[in-house]
Amino acid sequence: MTLLIISPDYASHLYPLAALGTSWLEAEERVVVASGKATAAIVESFGFEHVHLQLSRGSNPGVIRAEEQPEGEDDALRGFFAATRLGMVQTLAFQAEARMNDLMWEPVKTARAVQRIIEDVAPQTIIVDHLAFSARLGMVAAGIEHIDVVLGHPTALPLPAAAEVYGLPPTWPAAFSPEDQEIEELRNLCTRVSESFTSEWNSALAQLAPELPPSPDAFAEHGDVLVFNYPGELVGEERAGHLPPHIFIGSSVRTESAEAHIEEWISESDEPFVYVSFGSFLSVRGDVLNKVVTALKESNIRAAVAYGSAGAESLGDVPENWLVGEFLPQVTLLGSAAAAVTHGGNNSVTESLTFGVPTVVLPFSTDQFAGAAALEDIGFGAALAPNTATVQELRLALGAMLSLPQDTRDELHSLGRSLREGAGRSQLRAALAKATAGK
Repeated sequence: MTLLIISPDYASHLYPLAALGTSWLEAEERVVVASGKATAAIVESFGFEHVHLQLSRGSNPGVIRAEEQPEGEDDALRGFFAATRLGMVQTLAFQAEARMNDLMWEPVKTARAVQRIIEDVAPQTIIVDHLAFSARLGMVAAGIEHIDVVLGHPTALPLPAAAEVYGLPPTWPAAFSPEDQEIEELRNLCTRVSESFTSEWNSALAQLAPELPPSPDAFAEHGDVLVFNYPGELVGEERAGHLPPHIFIGSSVRTESAEAHIEEWISESDEPFVYVSFGSFLSVRGDVLNKVVTALKESNIRAAVAYGSAGAESLGDVPENWLVGEFLPQVTLLGSAAAAVTHGGNNSVTESLTFGVPTVVLPFSTDQFAGAAALEDIGFGAALAPNTATVQELRLALGAMLSLPQDTRDELHSLGRSLREGAGRSQLRAALAKATAGK
């Protein structure tokens, strides 16, 4: 039996998909991952086979820098980083306008490459990243069944029945208050992009499978088995009622190899610590990271800080008992952290929840706003606007997360235990076994 995983060439996308694939490997089944060159080493570290598949111009092996990207993608990244400094609406507008190149790169060529890989590998099961639109297009055109994994917040799959449009957050944390006119302009832009994206999908589909009907909304397309890498407990009943048949797997968390110096740092003090990371992209915002570091120092809180592309100089002077590095083993550290500070990427959110860690979220883009709002609503997180949050506001938010009410902390720890037990992933395997038996 063979499992094929199809992932963009980004570490943050590959990690949760690869974590899903480990159960196939443990069952002594073959696992093949189709991704780009930048993540080939990560694939091999999991013990999987790698085949080359380029799904976009850009790539990210763990920490991304504009100067390391191919021509064109470097300027796009710089434009995105600049937009985050202007604000949430400007960032979302920039991302909307860039969406054609980001999410459906060379669709016909890529779709056919995916079809060839599937023919060569001959997998019994296929898992694909929901955002790999060109890959999913190739499977739709060829009638190939696949598991479609939404790795971001569930709003990454817009619901037409709820009048959602891709790229426009359906909800905002309390710290964000865009004007009605801004929202309307952003909605109009996202609607135009959605229509253009759908036209591109249908044009490619007509070349690949002219007998198939066109899609009314390419962003709302999904695979045969729809999987959300997110806890269903955080999804409201109203939204859940609009969803197509689906499975919430809670979280898909990789196992990290033990690192002696990390384990030693964790165990050398009983003092609680806060884990800080803005992920592979948004670590470039060293100005925001510096405010967080200042708040931690002024509060005399021990910390583990991944500074990413911002560089160590963005931190200033740090206490001797802190752990700092360009990249730190996030899963390992969250397993012992008392709280976390994050940009609100879905890996950071779901991994924090898995270990019962409350979070201070500073969302910059895409689905990070919806994820932050969900944590804020349930009481598992505090959300602040990264460009305007003060050191004092950060200190207060950190204090609130480190001293959660006992009933809230109990609820968070209960959810964490459930996620660590992997009930959602077991449900996925059961659903696949049932589907296979029904063929």
